[in-house]
Amino acid sequence: MIYQKGALLVRKLVDTDKEKLVKWLSDPCVLEYYEGRDQPHDMEMVTKHFYNRENSEVTGCIIEYEGAEIGYIQFYPLEEDEIEEYGYADTPETIFGTDQFIGEVLYWNKGIGKQLVSSMIEFLVREKGADRVVMDPQSWNERAIACYEKCGMKKVKFLPKHEMHEGELRDCWLMEYKK
Repeated sequence: MIYQKGALLVRKLVDTDKEKLVKWLSDPCVLEYYEGRDQPHDMEMVTKHFYNRENSEVTGCIIEYEGAEIGYIQFYPLEEDEIEEYGYADTPETIFGTDQFIGEVLYWNKGIGKQLVSSMIEFLVREKGADRVVMDPQSWNERAIACYEKCGMKKVKFLPKHEMHEGELRDCWLMEYKK
């Protein structure tokens, strides 16, 4: 277990989670916001993208809410190229990034995302020594941006044509929480 806060539990990804990830990442409702509807994941893609990370500092986790597995979150210290691109090259701070999705759509719009993001920020600051926590949601994803703002994150840099999504480069916002 990484941490638990109330009904929310975040635990490390294990092999038996692959089927759940395939289910979530082949759902067009989820893919509209995460990875893209043109990127449905099968077992091979899930294994490649979420499990074959020998030289990576990414920690992949499953989100449980009231005992139900409902989504995925990962956290990682920013790599040098991200530090440079985001404009943090001159800071000695410890900066972590996160990416997440709730894969069970019945759990959307219930405030769980806010609980997840705020508790992850708290964990990264307290347990990992993060001075900043960053995310780069696509600029059109107003629901995610509003959630992150409710968690104390601020838009700090517009990232034009930053992420490939559904066959085109999409604009994103760099958002940060600063301790």
